[in-house]
Amino acid sequence: MTPLRIQRSGETPLSGPRLRRRGLFPHARSGTRHAARAMLLIAVVLVAAGCHQVSAVSRFSGQRALGHVEALCALGPRPVGSEANRKAGDYIAHKLEEHGWAVEQQEFGYRGERIRNIIGKRGSGPVVILGAHYDTRSVADRDPTDRSGGVPGANDGGSGVAVLLELARVLDRSATDEVEIWLAFFDASDQGGLSAWPWCVGAREMANTLAVRPEYVLIIDMVGDADQQFYYEWSSSLWLLEKVWRIAGDKGYDAHFNAEYRHQLEYDHTPFFQWGIPAAVVIDFDYPYWHTQHDTLDKISVDSLQRIGDVLETLLEQEPLPGDVAGDQAASTP
Repeated sequence: MTPLRIQRSGETPLSGPRLRRRGLFPHARSGTRHAARAMLLIAVVLVAAGCHQVSAVSRFSGQRALGHVEALCALGPRPVGSEANRKAGDYIAHKLEEHGWAVEQQEFGYRGERIRNIIGKRGSGPVVILGAHYDTRSVADRDPTDRSGGVPGANDGGSGVAVLLELARVLDRSATDEVEIWLAFFDASDQGGLSAWPWCVGAREMANTLAVRPEYVLIIDMVGDADQQFYYEWSSSLWLLEKVWRIAGDKGYDAHFNAEYRHQLEYDHTPFFQWGIPAAVVIDFDYPYWHTQHDTLDKISVDSLQRIGDVLETLLEQEPLPGDVAGDQAASTP
């Protein structure tokens, strides 16, 4: 932070006798000294106020995250290989670069489609990965009335991306002094079961080609539902879920982070877990508009985005590595 600088050149002299330095001018008037002290006090207050403003600006904003969801939804459904998908990827890369992250793009072909994973990197040291998918399902196959169109993907494919992009903006530089953080945005995640496509194509490609072993991989998706309810997922690394849930509890979010199992999913954490890398997914899988045309912006809550953003910001800034808190497992234990 740049300290407040008081401009002195050309300022109007104080009324009364010339200001004298103590020792050189022993007869300096006490009123002048009091005025100087008052000016110093004002400067200190202004600097403190400036520091408070910087701190407020640097915190995660659910409202800003919602703005990213809105920008993505404005593109329409974003299925793999579509123009909207390409624009979404460009949007993500641009925002990462805007916030000072080094951006890598992993491009590969699959079943005639061009697939692109986007990874923002910052820092040095052991690697931790937070990920979300940005593609949306090409067919709303769970819609009760109209399955002819694609999924808008406000929550599924939008909310997780938005949270990571807002983290890219606010994350304190000190968080990456001793750890390298990757924000990974996966393509071709959500086509599973359509035309014999598998799930998690982008995440699997990244897991299969990693040149380093991350400490863990934490995936987030469908985190913006107004009725936000997270449960443990059966195939996730328990110690990693417990770490996230404990932070949520410390923040008073217990009503939204339920410490009990409910679902077992093949998701973007799965390919990493299969390689023996600790991995987990945080997801509200009871979202009623999943894979329907009603997964729209009006279903997203600023408060829900704020809660998950608060938790993940604390995780990365204060406890990014296994073993930071007693009870955490070793990184080698999935």
